Amino acid sequence: MLKKILVSQPKPSSDKSPYYDLEKEYGVKCVFRPFFKVEGVSAKEFRQQKVNILDYTAIVFTSRHAIDHFFNLAKELRITIPEDMKYFCIIESVALYIQKYVQYRKRKVFYGSTGKIDDLVPLMVKHKTEKYLVPMSSVHNDDVANMLNAKNLKHTECVMYRTVSNDFTEEEIKTFDYDMLIFFSPTGVKALQKNFPDFVQGDIRIGAFGPATAKTVEEEGLRLDLQAPTPEFPSMTSALKNYLKPNKK
Repeated sequence: MLKKILVSQPKPSSDKSPYYDLEKEYGVKCVFRPFFKVEGVSAKEFRQQKVNILDYTAIVFTSRHAIDHFFNLAKELRITIPEDMKYFCIIESVALYIQKYVQYRKRKVFYGSTGKIDDLVPLMVKHKTEKYLVPMSSVHNDDVANMLNAKNLKHTECVMYRTVSNDFTEEEIKTFDYDMLIFFSPTGVKALQKNFPDFVQGDIRIGAFGPATAKTVEEEGLRLDLQAPTPEFPSMTSALKNYLKPNKK
């Protein structure tokens, strides 16, 4: 019987999170504890990349982290982002997050429907005169650059944030007693092994969101008990709900 689930994400900002519904319905406790954190690069580090934000007419956002660190950096550099700047986002939920920083206007915010960059590229091709800036993490591959090159789009990638391990305290290590761990990125899985080098899975279930995360779980020699998304369960909470059904008295 599952009682305590570690969700390796920040605590939801809203009381209406589906995780809280799972707690009520299935009598489990969800503990939110990210295994890593994202830090922005400093203005000094950014300047060393010789990128001038105002040289670009469109920004490509692949995550909410990219949005936060782009606007924070612009503020630190005392740059006023022009009203007519266009934003191309990987999916609608990322596009809507822009409202935190600028007024959302349909004519300047574009987004894909699958959450994959190759779904966004055809939209960018329709605006081929734009000069695209792509804020990225310090750890990234060349997939985005290669796709944009293939379509002859003018673009520059720049590093605006990095992922660092969010180490556990001695107290947390001593009281680590979960029935299930849920991961959302390969970095989180690797951080488990870093914080708990002697970790033995035993009866602890492991859930993974996304194929890369699932692959890393198996590469680290761990047993994968739950995977999302699937056609039937597009979110981790819907997959978890189905998994917890036998838990219901």
